[in-house]
Amino acid sequence: MSKTFRGTFTVMITPCNAEGRIDLKAMADFTEWQIRQGIHGLIPLGSTGEFLSLSEEERHGIAATVIRTAAGRVPVLLGTGAEDTREVVRLSREAEQLGADGVMIIPPFYSTPTEDELYHHYKTVADAISIPIMVYNNPATANVDLRPSLVARLATIEGCDYIKESTLEVTRVRDIIRLAGDHMTVFGGILGFESFVEGAQGWVAVASNVAPAPLARLFELVADEGRIAEARALYLKWVPVIEAVGGQRYVAGTKALLTHMGFAAGPPQPPRLPLPAEADAQMRRLVNEFSLHFAL
Repeated sequence: MSKTFRGTFTVMITPCNAEGRIDLKAMADFTEWQIRQGIHGLIPLGSTGEFLSLSEEERHGIAATVIRTAAGRVPVLLGTGAEDTREVVRLSREAEQLGADGVMIIPPFYSTPTEDELYHHYKTVADAISIPIMVYNNPATANVDLRPSLVARLATIEGCDYIKESTLEVTRVRDIIRLAGDHMTVFGGILGFESFVEGAQGWVAVASNVAPAPLARLFELVADEGRIAEARALYLKWVPVIEAVGGQRYVAGTKALLTHMGFAAGPPQPPRLPLPAEADAQMRRLVNEFSLHFAL
């Protein structure tokens, strides 16, 4: 029986050494730290994990490391997006064989598929695996916008059970719930607190790479305890960190913060560049201001 996904899930960075080689020991340590901090779920090989800049061997090593380290304590979904439907099927089958609890799949991001083609894409993958799919809507990067009416159609596919909704239109959470009902569980992608208030059952967060405990608590306050005012105060406190890893700095900014926290995250993979000195200094100030620290 598959797990039910709910809560704050970290879309994980991929640590590497100073030369840019993937560091699987650091990946395991980072996974362990996230779980000990109380995160509700983990998603390696997403955009923040730089999946398009990794070799097949590197992707496999990262996936196996996170799944083995998590050891069933929290759900692990693997990013298995690709341009070719057949490649997504292959990656998703491999994810299932490795023991992943689900897969997160961004639409084909170059071919600008039609709605019928998108339906066929997701149905083909869903028919090939027995673990749940989290559809990933991020029109800013995918060149495709999965609007609520289309999401409701995708929700009729058995296995397409979740969506990461990564736009700044929080009303989409409302509309997906209204149109798809219990057939599609919504996770916020950019907006956490606002999505929870609208009924989202989770958040795929970048900032929880550096602050897993408070951002997991944010979900619990809203969804489990209904303490909206307290949750809003906690959210406003952490907005500077959430914004610091937003936009184009989501990889380099997150790795810089973690490095200043004492975790050897390494530089981003090319074509991304490390932060310029002024921006890096800002990250150091945030680490000091929020007393962020990495320790197993």
